[in-house]
Amino acid sequence: MRNYKRILVTSALPYANGPLHVGHIAGAYLPADIFVRYCRLKKRDVVYICGSDENGVPIMLRARAEGVSPQVVVDRFHKMIEESFTKLGIHFDYYGRTSSEMHKETSQEFFRNLNAKNQFITKSEEQLYDPEAKLFLADRFIFGECPRCGYDHAYGDQCEKCGSTLSPADLINPRSSITNATPVKKETTHWYLPLEKIQPELEAWINSRENWRPNVMGQIKSWLDAGLRDRAVTRDLPWGVSIPEEIAENAGVESKGKVLYVWFDAPIGYISATKEWAQKIGDAELWKTYWQDEETMLVHFIGKDNIVFHCLIFPAMLMKHGNYVLPENVPANEFLNLEGQKLSTSRNYAVWLHEYLEKFEPDSLRYSLACNMPETKDADFSWSEFQARHNNELADIVGNFVNRTFTFIQKYYDGRLPQPDTFDALDNEVLQQIKNAGENIGTAIEAYQFKEATRHFMDLARFANKYFNDKAPWKTRKDNPAVCATSLHLCTRVAYALAILMQPVLPFTAKKIQNLLNLGDEHLASWDNAQEFPLEPGHVFNQPEIIFTKIEDERIQAEIDRLKTSNAEDKTESDESTFEQITIDDFARVQLRVAKIINAENLKGAKKLLKLQVAIGEEKRQVIAGIAQHYEPEELIGKHVVVVANLQPAKLRGELSEGMILAAVDKDGGLCLVAPEKKIASGAVVR
Repeated sequence: MRNYKRILVTSALPYANGPLHVGHIAGAYLPADIFVRYCRLKKRDVVYICGSDENGVPIMLRARAEGVSPQVVVDRFHKMIEESFTKLGIHFDYYGRTSSEMHKETSQEFFRNLNAKNQFITKSEEQLYDPEAKLFLADRFIFGECPRCGYDHAYGDQCEKCGSTLSPADLINPRSSITNATPVKKETTHWYLPLEKIQPELEAWINSRENWRPNVMGQIKSWLDAGLRDRAVTRDLPWGVSIPEEIAENAGVESKGKVLYVWFDAPIGYISATKEWAQKIGDAELWKTYWQDEETMLVHFIGKDNIVFHCLIFPAMLMKHGNYVLPENVPANEFLNLEGQKLSTSRNYAVWLHEYLEKFEPDSLRYSLACNMPETKDADFSWSEFQARHNNELADIVGNFVNRTFTFIQKYYDGRLPQPDTFDALDNEVLQQIKNAGENIGTAIEAYQFKEATRHFMDLARFANKYFNDKAPWKTRKDNPAVCATSLHLCTRVAYALAILMQPVLPFTAKKIQNLLNLGDEHLASWDNAQEFPLEPGHVFNQPEIIFTKIEDERIQAEIDRLKTSNAEDKTESDESTFEQITIDDFARVQLRVAKIINAENLKGAKKLLKLQVAIGEEKRQVIAGIAQHYEPEELIGKHVVVVANLQPAKLRGELSEGMILAAVDKDGGLCLVAPEKKIASGAVVR
């Protein structure tokens, strides 16, 4: 890898229609954060850019299901995603949004540039159209019978039962997901990027890449061998970045409802977010240095499902626009499975990041994922392995070494750094191990081998524990005080080195050791400082505290049981024969009423619950609902919903709940309240 003046790092924009799970983190965000933190410690000019992807069909589907605008959906999940990143220690220089005005302007400029250079072709063709909704139907807006397995609710792009890739034309008896109407064919015009024509240029560039991962190159080669096809860059949707009106008019096309395809505008989000970052720091033109100067190293961190977009399509866009640097590397990760099965958001079979962070320490997850990162093949996350890594490595190796070192110094040296004497061979080996660790970890990170880097870090901690045992200060304190003082002095040096070398993977733990060492930020802000030692004998340390407490079996078993429940519920829901039948008399016992929400607020001390005041006709009631992760209180006020009115009152978190609000959960994990289709008075009977 050649030397560059600066580094621009991006991570795939997370889609703002749901929360993050551990698979997302292992794929595109933790490896990038480790790399960027290391570059900062090496004093390199590095900028880390990301943001929420807020356009596209799934967001529209969720918004329609919830009866809200797409903006409400993206606002909710943008906030949740950004907060989760912060709590996990994923630190971006700028985290943007593709619903911003800057993104709209940047994307439209990009489209204008390519259009002016005749880099698009236009095609008119018939596509499916909902005559009731007056909307062209994207793949996920259409369902019907799968031609391969007969499943009656296959989508226009995929059958989720048999996994077959489909197109809307393949479906038998297609229906609109919006109105249930039978779609009709209607002509529409779209702009296409002629990838078939661009392929030779792309192939020449790909063949010039060095040290790309074999899994990445393998997928790229398969696409090229099959031959690239022209790709549409526009769609007919009411949500997204509109194409420039003048271009549509010149082509004789109605511009209203014609937007940029999300795969086209999403990677441009890296550029628009960099522009916003430059404005934020007071140098609006600085973004050009990072995107248009050949001395910039551009690195995309993504999951394998994004390889084609970042290694072929986005580079083709950049080539044809001109003036932009192309990626030096795209270290895409494979997928992370969960307990031996694929993660599934639709059946809640996932470890959701925001829920994890309510229960466990962020560094425990960072370490577990770094040790088992799916760099060139799929990996598996298991709760038992997570517990073992935390207890047996973080607690028993790192935590134990740091605690025993500083507890001993606190007890026998009044909490002050001991004065060393002459070094023997084993003492000198400590210094060599510190030097080797810094070099080995750095080499691995620069090669995007994060599992290897984490192993080298833990090897240093293992060596330090063994050194402590071999030196046996509990014996030498009386028998040979000079040896005792020297060994503890060197143990402190290892702890200091660990506080620097662990920062890319364990930033929160590094901060704890820094506080224990009683040092300012400047002492631990450089990678090369790990081989030095700024403290003089007599330096006063802070009172030692336990860095890692062990995770009990009961806490882990609760998480395993939750996943088993998700599996069991999915099997029940997928097999209609398991539904327990009821009589009409059973149903008549349930009194359903329309209620109006007149007030809503978060329930104190419960992150998943909202306290709602509802009106059922003239009657006022309080209902506690577990919907806080799906709705903000202010967006609920004034809504009409359906409640079970004769449910026995119960206390939840000390608050009385006098009913139950009905909600539906879709296959994408979305939740929406059941509401009347038309305006109707509260108190109305539902039957």
